[in-house]
Amino acid sequence: MDTVAPAAAGTAQPRTPRPRADALRNRERIVTAAREMFVEFGPDVPLDEVARRAGVGNATLYRNFPDRAALTHEVVLAVTSRTTDRAEEAANEGGDPFVALSRFVHAAADERIGALCPMLSGGFDKDHPELLAERRRLEEAVEGLVGRAMSAGRLRTDIAVGDVLVALSQLTRPLPGIACMNIDRFTHRHIQLFLDGLEAPARSVLPGTPATLEDLRSRT
Repeated sequence: MDTVAPAAAGTAQPRTPRPRADALRNRERIVTAAREMFVEFGPDVPLDEVARRAGVGNATLYRNFPDRAALTHEVVLAVTSRTTDRAEEAANEGGDPFVALSRFVHAAADERIGALCPMLSGGFDKDHPELLAERRRLEEAVEGLVGRAMSAGRLRTDIAVGDVLVALSQLTRPLPGIACMNIDRFTHRHIQLFLDGLEAPARSVLPGTPATLEDLRSRT
C-alpha cells in the first residue's frame, strides 16, 4: 500500500504578504487626489501635483502606480465601482422606484462619473477585464432601476438605459480649469430638470430612438 508522508511539523506555508495599513491609506489618498484633480484640470495634470495633493512623496506615488496609465486605470475603476454601489444602495432602499432612480442619478453626479470621459481616450485600455466586469455590474444595476420604474408606470416608456447613462455622463462632465469641484449647484439643478423629463406620463414626443446599452458599446 502506498503511503503519503506527513508534512514536516512546523513547515511554514508561503503566504502573500498583506499590504500595511499605512500603504493602503497612501494608495487610497493617491486615487482620491487623482480623481479630484482629473475633474478639475483634466487627465493630463502633472503626477507630481497629484502626489502633492495626496500628501505623499513622488516615490510613493510611482511605487503604487508606475505610470499615468496605471493611475488612470485605478481612478476609472474606483469611480465606476463607487457609482455601482450608489445604484445598488438606491435599489435596496425600496419605496417609489422612480424616486430610487432619481436618488441614484443625483448620487452618481456626486461621484462625477462624467469625468471618466476624457480619461478613456488615447492608449487607455477600455477593454481591460477588470474594467469590463465593473462596467457590466454598473449596467446591470442601472437596468434594474430603470426596469422597475418603467414597470411601475413611473418612467416614460420611450427611453432606454442608455439614455439615462448618456445624459448622466454629459450633465456631469467637467470643463477643465474652471474650479469644477464647485459646480454642484448647477449640476444637480440640471439633473433634476432631466429627471422631470423622464417621469411618466411623457410630456412630449422624443425624436430618434432610445439609446440602448448596445448602442453605447458600439461607440466605445
